[in-house]
Amino acid sequence: MSLISTLARMEAVESGRAQPLATVRHRRVSERPLVFVPLTTAGEAGAPLGALVGTDPAEPRLLVVAQPRDRDLRFGFLADLADEVLPYVESFAEAVEAAEKSEVDPETGKKVKVEVELCADAPQLIVPSRAGIEYVRLLGRSTRFRRTAEQDPETPFPAPPRVPLLGRWLTHFADRARVPGSSLLLCATDLLNRHWATGQSSLEDQHLGALLAWIDRPDDKGAEADEPGARAALRAEVGRDAEGQLLCPPAGPATDPAFDNRLLAPAIERYDRARQAVGAAEDGEAAERGLGELHRAEREVRRLVVSQMKPTWDAVWRAIGLLRELPEGARVEDRWTRDRWSFTAHRDRVAAGEPPQPRRDDAVTAARKLAAREQAQGQLEAQEALDDPLVLAGRRLAGEAFTAQVVEVTMAWTESKRPAPRPLLTVRTEDRPHLGEKVKVYRSLDGKPQSAEFVRYEEDGALLLRLLDRMGRAKEPAEGSVPEKGEWIAWTLFEHDQRVGPQLPEAEETPWTHGGPPRSDVVELPDAVTPEDVL
Repeated sequence: MSLISTLARMEAVESGRAQPLATVRHRRVSERPLVFVPLTTAGEAGAPLGALVGTDPAEPRLLVVAQPRDRDLRFGFLADLADEVLPYVESFAEAVEAAEKSEVDPETGKKVKVEVELCADAPQLIVPSRAGIEYVRLLGRSTRFRRTAEQDPETPFPAPPRVPLLGRWLTHFADRARVPGSSLLLCATDLLNRHWATGQSSLEDQHLGALLAWIDRPDDKGAEADEPGARAALRAEVGRDAEGQLLCPPAGPATDPAFDNRLLAPAIERYDRARQAVGAAEDGEAAERGLGELHRAEREVRRLVVSQMKPTWDAVWRAIGLLRELPEGARVEDRWTRDRWSFTAHRDRVAAGEPPQPRRDDAVTAARKLAAREQAQGQLEAQEALDDPLVLAGRRLAGEAFTAQVVEVTMAWTESKRPAPRPLLTVRTEDRPHLGEKVKVYRSLDGKPQSAEFVRYEEDGALLLRLLDRMGRAKEPAEGSVPEKGEWIAWTLFEHDQRVGPQLPEAEETPWTHGGPPRSDVVELPDAVTPEDVL
């Protein structure tokens, strides 16, 4: 945690209100995101109990599994989820634009520019908390290898037709969520925590209701408006009604034990008894009575499940509304373009009939993913500082950046057959950057980094810098490439664009020390049937 974040948390404790950590929005919030609020059964990882999903805050689609141990009902839930998610995802696949991409020419071995299709936009999935992201990953893993009756007529317990495709897309969303700066799959708590600091711990910040109690306070002058954030957050976490149920149910996918024991378990038991009565009915009249009781029991389960998810659904949309009030950062669009490339590439893999993502990456693929995520993390931190003065202030406090005024510009050139400009800048700053001899500093010039070299401290405390690049190829610097006297400039000690890591071999050339080349004769099989899969 940076010093400025710590100061913001201390101020939040003193004032009782959340404090801003950013002046712009550092993540993309789509105009039409798909919000997904899942709920799972206690005691069994991944067993769905219900979900609210949709793009309209006023009309969510309710999905409920009245008996989570029933395989048929689970598959019905997944089929209904696929009917909501896949049309939304596929609606972004048709609108494309022309883009250039670097590819290796197989004849010459050199990189050349080729024109390809790039989706004009990409889908965005928003869940309440980090546990929701993990649940999306788990759903993807458990469904993308399932076989349908069309794929394998002899498979036991075939999955509905579109469920494996749903698993492939959910897995892609979950993989992109691990890439810093990606916005394909986001959680509301992390979005809010990135832009506001509260007076509670990071663990408490994962409770969406408590987080909003600090950030989204009433504007009127009532008792709630004057209530400190800590008290409002505590009420959101532990406050209960006359029946002992939480006033603000958890943001899923876990449920509250009091809800499970007092309300949900008896309702599911009544549902089971009604199903048994329908199966044991010996005449039409008894079957009709049993069906009526079954429908009432099912409606009760649905009512209870939606009572737990609807507050979270509303809270997620409140969070989205708060974030939309912030202007989008200048470099957010660049990161969203990379998400569009990722979405387009996966669309093409699905259309080409490629197999699902493997359970475990080979050595080369894993190394490439790790290197890409490390590069994305460094790039994200640099871009956020360049987009946001408040974020840059934190780097300045850490000695990793400084703002300075140019007090003198002295032209100089290299001593070579073709002299190149190397102007000397005398700048004055009140910051305390960690500078040493020949340490490079960077500023943003027309969206590109321009580097300079620290020369020395002057006697009056000013800094002497030597510009190194981005001044053109002529002897005289290009217009606008050299700062003018009196200009204020933000300099950073960190690079704006992260360097590319070492070249990795192709997967077919993986050395034996790392498992050797991946085997093409091994096919991923569906998950084995376990005792929990059969009621």
